[in-house]
Amino acid sequence: MKSEDTPFEGGPLDGRVLPVLLGPTGHPPKAYRVPVPDAAGGPPTVLVYLRVQAGASRKLGLHQGWKYVYDPTGRAGRIRWPWSKPDPAPAPDPVPDATPDTTPDGKPEDTHG
Repeated sequence: MKSEDTPFEGGPLDGRVLPVLLGPTGHPPKAYRVPVPDAAGGPPTVLVYLRVQAGASRKLGLHQGWKYVYDPTGRAGRIRWPWSKPDPAPAPDPVPDATPDTTPDGKPEDTHG
């Protein structure tokens, strides 16, 4: 199988150039997942890098290779099928306390005075 030296940007692999296996079309995979073992013996953390175009030539705009950019969410590399479940909604912000402020003796503060 062929491989291509591909630069990585962002995250723990920032600045590294690693050989990445090419697929049957001659391109590296769209998402590159790197499992990082947990020091405590728990499940490994998976770092996700997404393939983007490294650059284009000035005059003709021709493609000049690929690079991988770190995806901190780790979700963008998933395939989204029409029957896939939607992503879970983000947790709502905590609701501020609706109780009135009180003084040290337990009586409500006079805010109209």
